[in-house]
Amino acid sequence: MRAADLISGGLLGLRARRLRAALSALGIAIGIAAGVAVLGISASSKANLLSQLGAEANLLTVSAGSGFDGSPAPLPLTAQPMIARIPPVESVTAVGYVPAVTVRRTSMVPAIDTGGISVLAAQPGLLGTLGGAVSHGAFLNAATQRYPAVVLGAVAARTLGIDQVAPDTQVYLGGLYFTVIGILSPVPLAPEIDEAALVGFPVAHRLLGLGGHPTELYLRALPDQVQAVTSVLPFTANPAQPEGVQVSTPSSILAARAAAGTALTGLFLGLGGIAAAVGAIGIANIMVISVLERRGEIGLRRALGAARWHVAAQFLAEALLLSLLGGAIGVLLGAAATAGYAISAGQPVVVPAVAVAGGLGIALVAGALAGAYPAVKAARLPPAEALRAT
Repeated sequence: MRAADLISGGLLGLRARRLRAALSALGIAIGIAAGVAVLGISASSKANLLSQLGAEANLLTVSAGSGFDGSPAPLPLTAQPMIARIPPVESVTAVGYVPAVTVRRTSMVPAIDTGGISVLAAQPGLLGTLGGAVSHGAFLNAATQRYPAVVLGAVAARTLGIDQVAPDTQVYLGGLYFTVIGILSPVPLAPEIDEAALVGFPVAHRLLGLGGHPTELYLRALPDQVQAVTSVLPFTANPAQPEGVQVSTPSSILAARAAAGTALTGLFLGLGGIAAAVGAIGIANIMVISVLERRGEIGLRRALGAARWHVAAQFLAEALLLSLLGGAIGVLLGAAATAGYAISAGQPVVVPAVAVAGGLGIALVAGALAGAYPAVKAARLPPAEALRAT
């Protein structure tokens, strides 16, 4: 019996029971689709994060911590100019957290309804160092940082219900009305900026009671000198208390986020495997029923000279074709789900080749296991007994 005969005979057997075959293939398809979608979405998210990681690997942050005794260790006023003197440092900018100041749409909004928006004093060079962008309006400059002007992060603007910048757009900040001059685009490496209202340092000192000490510094270093700069930052920023300086790289946070994004991949793949196993059981069930229904056909073929392995190969081929059909449908559904998610999230569409090959391979293995017992059962039917069933 040629392979072409096995395939054509298998397809003929499936076409004779189309609805039953379709429902059995659906079980395999759901499991494979789940696996391909999980791997595809995970790979797309990771590719997006790693693209940001590659572009922003030379960004460092320096923040105030606590000393050996647990007391706060604020960054000195000299921290920024001293760090700027490190030769590999390309740019450095400071922000200062303004405590106990709320941001509301108007003074009529209750004081407790803050929306989680923080107030940060920022320097005009912040966006250049972070690689951020303004979606509406403009950022702080040498003039506006001295007046009651505010720039809203992307999340803060959405929380306040502000999506456009007009000359009369204002927010109630710290008991005063500040004019909104800009709205930022999301800043992936500094999510705290997205949830903040940014004002200039001079106006924060004068109207909001901010002390002179910055709370965090952002800096760019030459890509091949990042580790060297990191090692000297604590001693440069605060020579008196270097243990009270915290240095981090937002790119490492992205790498951790990429790893965390795949943490549940194994769990979802396990669930997809369970669905595929259930589908395989369904295929085994339909093949056993098919053997019982086709005993006359089996007996006739044996009487005409077909060997046992011919009968077994025919039923095994049907099971393999059925599972392969379900696997192919599952791969297409999983790829479509991945593409839909990635496009909606603005991420690159990545469907790993291992997911496609693995999905089809699992489908074939499931079909082989599901069809083994029915094939052996069909082959062992005595021809005379099988013919009596006609």
